[in-house]
Amino acid sequence: MAEKSKILVIGGTGYIGKFVVQASAKSGHPTFALVRESTVADPVKGKLVEEFKNSGVTLIHGDLYDHDGLVKAIKQVDVVISTVGFMQIADQMKIIAAIKEAGNVKRFLPSEFGNDVDRVNAVEPAKSAFALKVQIRRAIEAAGIPYTFVVSNCFAGYFLPTLVQPGVSAPPRDKVIVLGDGTPKACFNREDDIGTYTIKAVDDPRTLNKILYIKPPNCTLSFNELVSLWENKIGKTLEKVYVPEKQVLKDVQEAPVPINVFLAINHSVFVKGDQSYFEIEASFGVEASELYPEVKNCSVDEYLNQFV
Repeated sequence: MAEKSKILVIGGTGYIGKFVVQASAKSGHPTFALVRESTVADPVKGKLVEEFKNSGVTLIHGDLYDHDGLVKAIKQVDVVISTVGFMQIADQMKIIAAIKEAGNVKRFLPSEFGNDVDRVNAVEPAKSAFALKVQIRRAIEAAGIPYTFVVSNCFAGYFLPTLVQPGVSAPPRDKVIVLGDGTPKACFNREDDIGTYTIKAVDDPRTLNKILYIKPPNCTLSFNELVSLWENKIGKTLEKVYVPEKQVLKDVQEAPVPINVFLAINHSVFVKGDQSYFEIEASFGVEASELYPEVKNCSVDEYLNQFV
């Protein structure tokens, strides 16, 4: 067995980052996390940093904005994974510059973890948000940096606890709002599974310079199918309120920031079907559950059981 790559995670204490760090450490990769001093002092994130340390993760103090420090951190590893949040997507140009200078990186996985931004039909403000990720993709390609773009589709933890209903804290028991006609398929992946698949890909030649789509069949279903799955679990038929696309677009335009961003993403996923309208072709992508059948991921069916 070849030696496992050393992995640096930038943004490791963030929403998806912590799952990537944990998966990396668990699978025996020497794992490094770039953390700011302020993060260590933070009462919530500080606890997470302690957990990282206890699972054998090496902490490197620093941030994106110290070029020399970043280069020094990158020189210690083989693979760089960025899981920075939305506000820092554009700042990944700094990671690209540091990787170019370091000259030793075998693979870079930028912060993607959503829709395939080269294949979306989104409206503003999601359109601009996706466009930033596209710029990062093109910059990585132009710099000749080996990459994998991880398209993880929907975070189960964002969408499923409420069944994508606004302003509630549990799945509905009486009526459900359906955007569009409810037929386009979306994919809902549990966050720890996203971490597992991401780490599996870092040393895999099949994912080199490709998009890794995390789209297991047991997590891919239309909104109507999702509702009927939930109805079966609670033994009750819900009243369905279908919102036509025209109204969805009006709601996006009228909503305040950042709600408008989420509504525009919902429009892209559930009305336009941006996660499922195209076939994954070998020229540009591979699908995670096909590459790694040994991963026993959590199905949507199983995920919903906790809310019954």
